[in-house]
Amino acid sequence: MTYHQPRRAFAAGLSFVLAFFAAVPALAQDEEDRRPLRTRVGLGPQLVPSFPGSERVSLRPFIDVSRARGDDDFAFEAPDESAGFPLLRAERLSVGPSIGIEGRRRSDDVGGVLSEVGFTVEVGGFVQYQVSDAVRLRVEGRKGLGGHRGWIGMVGADYVMRDHDRWLVSIGPRVTLADNRYMDAYFGVTPDDAARSGLSAYDAGGGVQAVGATLGVLRQLSDRWGISGYAKYDRLAGDADDSPVVDSFGSRNQLSGGIALSYTFD
Repeated sequence: MTYHQPRRAFAAGLSFVLAFFAAVPALAQDEEDRRPLRTRVGLGPQLVPSFPGSERVSLRPFIDVSRARGDDDFAFEAPDESAGFPLLRAERLSVGPSIGIEGRRRSDDVGGVLSEVGFTVEVGGFVQYQVSDAVRLRVEGRKGLGGHRGWIGMVGADYVMRDHDRWLVSIGPRVTLADNRYMDAYFGVTPDDAARSGLSAYDAGGGVQAVGATLGVLRQLSDRWGISGYAKYDRLAGDADDSPVVDSFGSRNQLSGGIALSYTFD
């Protein structure tokens, strides 16, 4: 598998910076809270689809940074959610910005006959609601800056089982939504692409892009060291599922997974 090294380095660096700063505002405690601050840093590899609809996966960093005061548990974060932090909190409701990245689709990835989609930074926001200690709902929406230039969103729920920070298991459904511009970038076939490729021209409309589920696990091995991992499955739906691009060059089954070693320090 061939990688574009400058973009990989940029993506890795961006992921680390986002993960670090996403953890800081989550600790926005009252100034009078003088309890010791704990930080947990997790780092490891993950495999994700090289681009939406791809039959191949790419190796990317799996990074997590969490912080907590005193004996408070580290806040739950789903392993597949975008980097972000709460700016507004009202009891069980949180609202804040989110940011993500999407890999480049080269023309060679789709037979050398379809257009390239550039590396994309996605910026937007999230709303999440803690239904109970065990159930959390989350909605994200992000706009692509460069690359696909469309809107991509996610609606998800997580059921969380945990013994404080000693171990945690989460599982929940996901629905991915996208607008016409996003869908056309990865699943559409323009008349020019159709003439080069022999595929039928295809205008992929917005709507549900995929449905799936995510499983996350975390286990603290000692006071300092821990291990975490996740597995995610998405099934393309709607116009993405019907796309001739997927029929010829991709897969309707989208798999992701990662594992990370964590270290906690005061």
